[in-house]
Amino acid sequence: MDTPKRTLRSFSLEHWVVAILLLVMSCITFANVLSRYFFHFSFASTEEITINIFVWMTVAGAGIAFRRGTHLGMVTLFDIFPAGLKKAVILFSSLLSAGLFLAVNLFMVRTIYDEIVLFHATSGALGIPVWIYYAGVPVMSVFVFKGIYRDAVNKLEGIGGEGGK
Repeated sequence: MDTPKRTLRSFSLEHWVVAILLLVMSCITFANVLSRYFFHFSFASTEEITINIFVWMTVAGAGIAFRRGTHLGMVTLFDIFPAGLKKAVILFSSLLSAGLFLAVNLFMVRTIYDEIVLFHATSGALGIPVWIYYAGVPVMSVFVFKGIYRDAVNKLEGIGGEGGK
């Protein structure tokens, strides 16, 4: 069985974002390893940056998982439901998922606002305002909402094609 050949154009924006973030994270970490090996000196700021990039990648990766339908799911009971109930469960599940990420984003936006207006906190190693690190979560959540929507549409279309089982 032949698998379709993937070209560079066939990857979506979130794939490119995650790949670029992974490349940046790898380069920073590799530079730190070389620095420790050759100069016996470690860049303290690299950990700060790589941890925050990892968080951003995780959020974007969650969006990819939603879009592919590869997130965790309980299908034991779902598989025996009639088509109408399956559709209701899919919509309910999608609304719950979107609601969770909406709540996370509301809290993050509130935290970003507090950091900009009230606290003016900066990171320990680089002195970067922490709200910049926090801003990545709501930005990357765009991919999560897109993935939740795409997953729900794919599943609902799949049930429509089952012929009302």
